[in-house]
Amino acid sequence: MNIKEALDKLYSMHRFGVKLGLENIKNLMSHLGNAHEKFNSIHIAGSNGKGSTASFISSILIESGYKTGLYTSPHYVRFNERVRINGVEIPDQYIADFMTELNDYIDEHTPTYFELTTALAFKYFAENKIDIGVIEVGLGGRLDATNVLTPLASVITSISKEHTNILGDDIKVITCEKAGIVKERVNVFGGFLGDEPKNVLKQIANERKSDCHFLENYSERKFEFNKVIDDRFQFSIYQTPLKGRYQIDNASLGVLVLEKTLGINDPKIISKGIQNVIRNSGIQGRYEVVSENPKVIFDSSHNEESIESFISEFKDEYQKYGNKVLIFGAMNDKEIDSSFTELCKYFDEIYVCTIDYERAFTIEQLLEISKRNNIGTKGLDNPSKFIQEFMTCNSNDCLVLLGSIYLVGDIKQNLLKRRLDI
Repeated sequence: MNIKEALDKLYSMHRFGVKLGLENIKNLMSHLGNAHEKFNSIHIAGSNGKGSTASFISSILIESGYKTGLYTSPHYVRFNERVRINGVEIPDQYIADFMTELNDYIDEHTPTYFELTTALAFKYFAENKIDIGVIEVGLGGRLDATNVLTPLASVITSISKEHTNILGDDIKVITCEKAGIVKERVNVFGGFLGDEPKNVLKQIANERKSDCHFLENYSERKFEFNKVIDDRFQFSIYQTPLKGRYQIDNASLGVLVLEKTLGINDPKIISKGIQNVIRNSGIQGRYEVVSENPKVIFDSSHNEESIESFISEFKDEYQKYGNKVLIFGAMNDKEIDSSFTELCKYFDEIYVCTIDYERAFTIEQLLEISKRNNIGTKGLDNPSKFIQEFMTCNSNDCLVLLGSIYLVGDIKQNLLKRRLDI
């Protein structure tokens, strides 16, 4: 297979949907020589912040001299973005060779898209002899394909209601699913979680004889900075290249995990890792400013908690703009009514859009949600063209593209095809 044929076959596995459970991935990994057992890892789950936290951890590891694998999902523009070693994307040829090698196995056993992608990443990391892999959970945790790992540390960044059709709509149940990545005698780290998630996580960690560390117990959290404190170690974070107060929390959690797990505590190395996070990880879509004049921001906030975080940052600057325009789209397993109501306070025009993806809200569904919340919105069939035209105006206006990573990535890809440098 060439790369196009390989990716076409891989994408075709979407038709098998999400198969929660570990039997398929265990069989697949056994077929590949259990590559997941041949490298150390840090495993990261959470409703929000897991991609950013993974990126900070990976970047600091790279600056510390570790050969570091990073596995995240989904991708924005290129599939290869999901799998990196020291910031470099997996080559096309490796993907093509992997799919060619597994062609008969795939036809016989029909693994899902995410199971195949996970196996690809783990095989690539093992064959390239990485020192450590930073692995982001795809969905949930307990039954996610990545959960074949026994990591050096398990990390839960945050807990909120998401994927309720799969994980349930109760915070305790969702916490149990995400805490399913906790392994026997493996340290567990939690971000700033609510009381109920903390209690559930502590109970599960105790059952598995694992030490549980919450960021709030190791940090001095002020409005403008966090100070991470552990025994004789102190490190203050005032800002990161990823805009938003919440990114300081994500970086702080990464610092705590690495100090406790690997003893990485050199302030110069940690600072360099945080400042080089975009270069070292390729992270995108986190309050990403793609144009200054007019201001255009792409942000992949996709549920109530993450949209609240976006608003907390945007409200400090929105008054300096003239016309403020929002383009919004989301997956249909999100509760977005209250988010819509809050967003309308900061924008003069709100457009809703969709993408060709089975889990996406349709324009009609988003318009109905707007109507029942008394919010005036308009449907937008071609957001890429709208954004391109908006960016040709030299004005004091502001446009925000907000929603699912799938939406932001689809529009970025369309803009790149239009030869627009973003």
